[in-house]
Amino acid sequence: MDFILKNDCLNIDWNCVSQTLRKVGMANFAADIHQKAFENSHTVVFVFDEEKLIGFGRAISDGVYQAALYDIAVLPEYQGKGIGRMIINNIVKSLPMCNFILYASPGKEKFYERLNFRKMNTGMALFQKASDMTEKGFTV
Repeated sequence: MDFILKNDCLNIDWNCVSQTLRKVGMANFAADIHQKAFENSHTVVFVFDEEKLIGFGRAISDGVYQAALYDIAVLPEYQGKGIGRMIINNIVKSLPMCNFILYASPGKEKFYERLNFRKMNTGMALFQKASDMTEKGFTV
């Protein structure tokens, strides 16, 4: 299967982005909110199967030594085909000198460990809806 990678926000169906995040159980907002978040990011990756958006991700970064990964998502029917790895590798390649942080959805840690991410002992978070994040298993 040949997939098409796109590294800009032109002609993206932002409703599809929101729906995909909902399908995979990640935080999702209105389409215009996701559009603003991706457009304000340092690096974006969208993956298509012909015309169909099947996965995406983004990084915010200073472009020099720190970056954070967000919204890494692949439609469930396309998971297990190397698309998530392709998204991560494309982002990491675009920021070769950076350290990367992310928070993974509970249960997805093994995926990121296979890509050489390691758990941090010093990770901290301040969430707007802290009780929701504890309920979802992100915090203790």
